[in-house]
Amino acid sequence: MKIAFLGFGEAARAFHDSLAPTLDDAEFRAYDLLLSRVESAEEMRVAMTSRGVRPMDSAAGLADAEWIFSAVTADQSLKAAQSVAPHLGQGALFIDINSVSPGRKRETAALLDGTGADYLDMAVMAPVHPKGHATPILLAGKTATELLERFRGLGFNADLAGETPGSATAIKMVRSVFVKGLEAITVEALLAAEASGCFEEIFSSLSQSFPGLDWSRFPDYQFERTTRHGRRRAAEMRESGATLDALGLNGGIARETAAIQDAMAASGVKPTGDLRDTVARVLAARRGAK
Repeated sequence: MKIAFLGFGEAARAFHDSLAPTLDDAEFRAYDLLLSRVESAEEMRVAMTSRGVRPMDSAAGLADAEWIFSAVTADQSLKAAQSVAPHLGQGALFIDINSVSPGRKRETAALLDGTGADYLDMAVMAPVHPKGHATPILLAGKTATELLERFRGLGFNADLAGETPGSATAIKMVRSVFVKGLEAITVEALLAAEASGCFEEIFSSLSQSFPGLDWSRFPDYQFERTTRHGRRRAAEMRESGATLDALGLNGGIARETAAIQDAMAASGVKPTGDLRDTVARVLAARRGAK
């Protein structure tokens, strides 16, 4: 079996690392734009070859794979599909795991219609570590029902979302309004508390009002996720904004969340495990950037 990755970042690597041991005779290959950039080519090539994944010079090199996982940044998802679509043929399965709006996935599915390849909307519903391809996923598309048991047989924790592309990602995009929004609200409130000189009072009040969040760990986790993965999460939230706009709702709330996620990533702060110290350093960095 030939399996390919279009984009070889965190999600693709996690899927490969857990899936490869279950497929003794599989051949893996990948293409990533970073292979074409001098400053990142060597690091990306090593990430692939060290895993037994064959680097390709272009997306065209993925065309004869049975499965092609598209795992790029949200803003590149349609362009990635466009790069490989002319080379696809009968029997290929294009698996779109990108965190984008339902409209974007329907547009991508329409792009592939007529190529002979099948399109599958796959939504990854939790962080890919530590479970890799066993992370909960949702599937949508005309072949989703018939593929469900095959995916489950390979260890995917998969459920059906529907037969229409976009049905799976819709669930993720709407859920992310809350999940990533809660991250943004938490970090921004604690930064404001520190800036106002009332951190202890705010922290105590929130701990008492929302004890189920476990404030001994919860805020540290929010700072770790936003500083480490803020840029990727911001891209996802802009897609959530597009999702809400298309529903006639307020996509602005998701875009404001994206702005906070971007700012947290841009701070460059690495949390130390000391919440107050992390808050102070992020606050200084955020202020210094203005």
